[in-house]
Amino acid sequence: MPVKHRIIFIVDDDILTSTMLSDHLKENPINEVTIFSTGEDCMRNLTLNPDVIILDYTLNSNIKGAADGLQILEHIKKIDTDVHVIMLSSQDDYGMALQTIMKGAHEYVIKDDDAFKRIDHILENRS
Repeated sequence: MPVKHRIIFIVDDDILTSTMLSDHLKENPINEVTIFSTGEDCMRNLTLNPDVIILDYTLNSNIKGAADGLQILEHIKKIDTDVHVIMLSSQDDYGMALQTIMKGAHEYVIKDDDAFKRIDHILENRS
């Protein structure tokens, strides 16, 4: 059965990346996308029951004291074990990827020229 509506949270402190990804995802009319610049903002909105959270690994580069993506992932999974989390990072690091998967992320996507295509593929295969 095709998905009729999909709530997606983008959590990234890089406003350019998050805006470009949001615009890209909104090209598909079933996607309702909300951007958060901190994991704490995302956590406050989990009651909206997102289907997918695209979570940046390094969230605390702009706001001092903000939690990083791994900490937010752990909090999200304590509240909602079923939400599909895609970790997004500029780090091409197998150990980091493995760490996020072990903490509950479903996918690890490297921020590169193919990142949006890989996210599209992941979302299509979830439908």
